Parts: sequence; structure tokens; C-alpha cells
Amino acid sequence: MALTGRVALLAALGTLPVGLWAPGWTGILAVNGSLALACACDYALAAPVRRLGLTRSGDTSVRLGEPADVTLTVTNPTGRPLRARLRDAWPPSSWQPGTEAAASRHHLAVPPGERRRVTTRLRPTRRGDRHADRVTLRSYGPLGLFARQGTHKVPWTVRVLPPFTSRKHLPSKLARLRELDGRTSVLTRGEGTEFDSLRDYVPGDDTRSIDWRATARGTTVAVRTWRPERDRHILLVLDTGRTSAGRVGDIPRLDASMDAALLLAALASRAGDRVGLLAHDRAVRALVQGRTTRDLLPSLVDAMATLEPELVELDARGMAATALRTAPRRSLIVLLTSLDAAPVEEGILPVLSRLTRRHSVLLASVSDPHLTAMAKGRGSIDAVYEAAAASKAQAERAHTAEQLRRHGVTVVDATPDNLAPALADAYLSLKAAGRL
Repeated sequence: MALTGRVALLAALGTLPVGLWAPGWTGILAVNGSLALACACDYALAAPVRRLGLTRSGDTSVRLGEPADVTLTVTNPTGRPLRARLRDAWPPSSWQPGTEAAASRHHLAVPPGERRRVTTRLRPTRRGDRHADRVTLRSYGPLGLFARQGTHKVPWTVRVLPPFTSRKHLPSKLARLRELDGRTSVLTRGEGTEFDSLRDYVPGDDTRSIDWRATARGTTVAVRTWRPERDRHILLVLDTGRTSAGRVGDIPRLDASMDAALLLAALASRAGDRVGLLAHDRAVRALVQGRTTRDLLPSLVDAMATLEPELVELDARGMAATALRTAPRRSLIVLLTSLDAAPVEEGILPVLSRLTRRHSVLLASVSDPHLTAMAKGRGSIDAVYEAAAASKAQAERAHTAEQLRRHGVTVVDATPDNLAPALADAYLSLKAAGRL
């Protein structure tokens, strides 16, 4: 039950004549008794909240940054009209800051025996599952003096998927992939590429690509064409340990790594390769494998949606053992982790030989563009000290990358905006060289 502001206003107005013409208990009882009777009648005529039927429908998944509409259907089975204010409660991260009140509150009028729909528009600010909380209704009588109030649990879940902002780079990477498919043997022969087809000789073709047997059987000179290796296995390994929780710019390192992994997965699946995903810190957080090209991206974004950084150190030995079990045949293992000296030297380097003995390894890391800006700072004592610290951090990072390269690892170190295209370029270079 709830009193409205009209009751307080009427009570205040009623005190004026009482004070002027009939001061005392009689005047007070006359005014307040009439007001109490009106409130009781208003309460009795308000539609009961507990008997209302509420159901949900609408979006169950949405990309981060995009809106999702969830519809709430309110059925009034009573014989009284429903005049209500409704609050559809969701976690605070379901809306942009400052917009929750306008988005979650609705005015509702439902005649007896009918139903009405109200739509709550969510715009989540974080990945993961957003679960609907309680729906609170305040049903008013015809005078608007008194209201019945109650809550209903109407479960609904909206899964917020990674935004995949690097999708814009996919057309240019696919164009380069098509160029690789048309390369001749002079550029790639002897590097593990696969024979594709024969075609007629065109002036300018290298004579070493001529297939003399096919030429002898036909009436024209035939040349061999080669294509990059296909049906290779790629395992994307996401480090979800403590280093992935650090924010670079406006997003955590883990989110930038996910975006790069999605672009690489989309590109590799179009190239005819098989892609799997392993997310690991102290335990396996997500595992995706054996998906078709059509189901790959939906499976990856669904698995990534609920991943959050764990404030624990990466178990590199456990990660390597799981990766070897997941990829029993020769594969390209893409480690999306940190290039910080301590985690690499104490965790990854000791187990690296187990991976490189059987697989090709590519390590991708998110670098902080703020370090580059700090390293250029001059003009004050503080700026010079900051520049020295940034230069030292960059030198340590470069030394760690060089250690990995000496072990045969391809290293990609780029800012969040450039990591996805740089990783895709590294994959295409390895594919062109037949090193997958």
C-alpha cells in the first residue's frame, strides 16, 4: 500500500478551514475522517496487483553497445480497470549511466479482462548475462489517493555478446586471402603449399610453373597454379588470468584479445581452416571445437560472452597440457596473452618447447599506446621521469618478444585498435609461407 501526494495536498488544504472556522478535534476529525474514507474507497476500487499475469518476450541476446528490447505483457483478469505505474528492474549495467529511470519506468492502463504490452529497451555496458530482477507495480484507484503495490518475479535473461568491432577489417583481409589463392608456384613452391589446378599459359608467367606433361597431352601450354594450405587446425588460446584484467584505454585487455580472436576465426574459417577456442587461467573457462564454418562465430561469441578475467596467475603448464590434448595433430596455436616479462619468463617460456615441438606458435599481446605517448614526453622533470619509465617498460617488452622469437614464436604486439588486423596479417603471412 502507498499514499500518493494528493493525500498530503488535500490534508494540507483541509487544515485551512479547520484553523479558521472550527479549530479543535472536531474539525480535524471531520477533515481527516472524510479523507480516510475517500482513501479506503479508492483502495477498494484499485485493481489488485497480486492477481495480475505477467509474461516476457523479446531479445535474448545482443551485441555490446546495441539496444535490446524486452516486452512485458500485463494481463488484468480482475473486474476492475488497472491504472498503474510499473518499474521493470534490471542490473545497473543494463543501461547507460543516467538513463535507467526513464527506460525502466512505464505508465500502464489495462481494462478488465484485457492485456497490454510495455517494452523496456536495454543498452548494456558490459558483456555477460543480464538477468531481470523484480517487476514492481503500483495500482491506483480512480481518485489517485491510495495505491496497492506489489512485486512479481518474471525471469528473463539477455546475453550480451562481444561487439566484434574488428569486423570492418574482414573484407580487406579476405581480399588479400583471394590474392594468395591466385599465387603461382614461383612465389610459394617448396613451402608446403597445395596444388590447385592447371590453366593456360599467359605471357609473363614464370616458365618454371609450366607443366610439361599436361602441355604434351594438350594443344596449349599449361601452367600449374598453387593455393595456400587448407584444412589446417588453428587453436585460439585466451589467457583469462590476472594480466587480462588490466585496462588499456577504455576496455580490458581480455576484450581486445577477444576481438582479435574473432577476426582471425572469421578469416581462417573462410580460408578453409578449422578453428577452436580455449580460454584458460587456473582452469578451463571455455572450450569450443569441432564447429562448422556456419556455426563457428555464433559458438565463439556465445562462449566469450560470459568470460571475465580471474585475478589469479595463469597456470602455463596446465594451459599447455590442455592445448596439446585439444590439438593432437600439428596446428597453429595462437596465444592471446601478456608480454610482461615476469609472466612470460616464469610461466610461458618453460613450457614453450612442448608446444613448438609439435605446433607453430603465434603470440599476440595488447600494448598500451599511453606508453608511447609517455616515452615522448619532455618539458618538465615529471615528464622526463615518466619518459624514462616508459622507455624502460618498452625495452623490457621488446626483450621479452625477442626471447620468444628465438624459440621460434611469431610475436604480434599492437595497440587495441591495431591488434586484430595485425594478427590477421600475421596469419596470412604464415599461410603464404606454408608454415601452418
